[in-house]
Amino acid sequence: MASTSKGRPLTADRRYGAPAGGRGKPPAKPPAARRVPRRKAARKRGIVAGFAHFLRRMVWGIVWRAAVVGATVLGCAVLYFYVQLPPVSALIDGRARGSVTMLDTNNQVFAWRGETFGGQVTPQTVSPNLLHAVIATEDKRFYQHFGVSPRGIISAVAINLRAGRGAFEGNGGSTITQQTAKLLCLGVAFDPTQWKSESDYEDDCRSGGLKRKIKEVPYALAMEAKYTKDEILTIYFNRAYLGAGSRGFEAASQRYFGKSSANLSPAESAMLAGLLKAPSKYAPTNNLQRARDRAAVIIGLMQEQGFLTKAEAEDALAHPAELSQAAARNAGGAFADWVMESTPAYLGNTTTEDVIIKTTLDPRLQKAAEEALTAVFAKKLKDGSNAQAAIVVMSADGAVRAMVGGRDLPQAGSFNRATQALRQTGSSFKPFVYASALNIGWSPMDYVDDSPLTVNIPGSGPWTPSNYDNEFKGVIPIYQAMQESRNIPAVKIAMAVGLDTVRNTAHGFGISGDLAAGPALALGASEATLLQMTGAYAGILNGGSAVAPYGLRELSLKGDQTPLIGQIGGMGARVISDTAAKELTWMMTQVVQNGTGQRAQLGDRPVAGKTGTTSEARDAWFIGFTADYVTGVWMGYDNNTPLTGVTGGGIPAEIWHEVMTRVEDGLPVTPLPVIVPEPRQPPSPDATATPLPPKDTAQEPAVDPFTSVLQQLLGKGN
Repeated sequence: MASTSKGRPLTADRRYGAPAGGRGKPPAKPPAARRVPRRKAARKRGIVAGFAHFLRRMVWGIVWRAAVVGATVLGCAVLYFYVQLPPVSALIDGRARGSVTMLDTNNQVFAWRGETFGGQVTPQTVSPNLLHAVIATEDKRFYQHFGVSPRGIISAVAINLRAGRGAFEGNGGSTITQQTAKLLCLGVAFDPTQWKSESDYEDDCRSGGLKRKIKEVPYALAMEAKYTKDEILTIYFNRAYLGAGSRGFEAASQRYFGKSSANLSPAESAMLAGLLKAPSKYAPTNNLQRARDRAAVIIGLMQEQGFLTKAEAEDALAHPAELSQAAARNAGGAFADWVMESTPAYLGNTTTEDVIIKTTLDPRLQKAAEEALTAVFAKKLKDGSNAQAAIVVMSADGAVRAMVGGRDLPQAGSFNRATQALRQTGSSFKPFVYASALNIGWSPMDYVDDSPLTVNIPGSGPWTPSNYDNEFKGVIPIYQAMQESRNIPAVKIAMAVGLDTVRNTAHGFGISGDLAAGPALALGASEATLLQMTGAYAGILNGGSAVAPYGLRELSLKGDQTPLIGQIGGMGARVISDTAAKELTWMMTQVVQNGTGQRAQLGDRPVAGKTGTTSEARDAWFIGFTADYVTGVWMGYDNNTPLTGVTGGGIPAEIWHEVMTRVEDGLPVTPLPVIVPEPRQPPSPDATATPLPPKDTAQEPAVDPFTSVLQQLLGKGN
């Protein structure tokens, strides 16, 4: 049915509307131009999706194939290293050199040289505190990872890049297993043709870089496959270098604390674990406070990781680790170095064995020398002074009991001023002049003319020595000439007895090297070391026999009771007669009682000695002895700068006094072996003041001393 409206029938519209041109016709199709772009877009999307899919498949194919190849290569590398790894027992002691342990006169350890190894330890035998300190510091996930920590490596790379370094320079993110691989040098043995020294070899082993890391990874994995975690720690605990020549934690524990690693406290354990980062920098013997600061950081890590309670950590911080007495003495210092130099190299510096050396060092006397030097310099020197000093304490047979090689200053270095510094001896040489005269029959009561002297030295011209006070005393006994350290009499007597005779006497007492050719020889123009001079004075004390200073009593291999070497040094041939030595000793007592060495007096204890001050006061000496010990003191600057207001009778004599006051404390007063000469009448005014030796005691009858003097004055002879 239809209805109309306004005469038109009503019809229903088609669902999609009627065409514009009329009723009943289907709607027009969309133009083709609208459908074509959609198909192209779909086609493009299909192409892109297909290409992306292709790329994904290609990349995945490359990745999994590369992964398979990489895994195969890595597996082969791991297998290669796995097969080569030896049993753990072969890797415990990795030292290329042996160690030297030194014992003092009480047979107590006071020094180590070379690389010490305290014996094998394991994670079960060391203190739990030490195990926890190492884990907390070096690798807290050690028991969870498989030898390599990707998280640690990525973190280390980020840290290095932020610090402006290369990705593998600086922080390496190494696990304990990787560090152990480095200690083993990735299986590469030392080859002297490839590395100049073992030090260069170890530096190369510890170096970083991508190439090293790539090789380090399979080696670490091989170790994890070959060994248990505890076995890896065992290698690590025994091979790690921990400063001061100590290899392994047992050696380090003995070296720094004088105890076994099984008995370490948390504070001590933290200090040892802190050495792993930089052994030399954090060694407590180099800087104790820096080592303690590092240990405090590690104590915090131990608490953070649950190895210490808050109370235990606070106690460790409140009671930091203390060095043993031997470590506090800085491993024997100058004396230990000198003993090493005096020991045959194959049993000392280059030994491959572990050696025990019993020495002559007396710890009480060593402490006395060190404390005396510190006390005097604290009172007498201005703040910031770089003046140096050296001390040697010796027995009459040449056994060195104490040695101070210099003050502990930032620029001091390891130079041993007691044994290595050749310095002019000044008036401390004069006893050899008087010894030469006494040995051919002169008496301390003979006379010499202290009046102006000019000597014409061939090739140099006139030489006019002077006395330090620019005064002349005229005719005086020779003991007074020595007592007041007058120069003119010393030169005249040296020329009278013959300069060659004086040189022979000095050489006989152990002053080696070239001695001055001219008459300035008598005034100490030649050079010697403090050790040589102290040894020469020991020869005077022992009655005129030469001594070779020595520090080694006995040397043996560790664990062997039979000594390989006995005492090196001691008394030798006679240089002057016993009578001459005792007369000279008496003359030297007058130097201390009434002369230039009065500051060295020790109350009622007899003392003999001689002062020495060189030209422009560049060196100042005092060497003297009691019946018990001979002690030598030298003072000066390393760069030869003149001392200001210092003579041998000043600060050096005061240092000597302070040393010997401590050394002689508690010892009975013993008289010196002296011969007091009979007084003699002075010569008449018209007689020569330089006497001839008695004919029956002269050892060189062909030499006329008076003629010798005339020859020197005329520029002839010596």
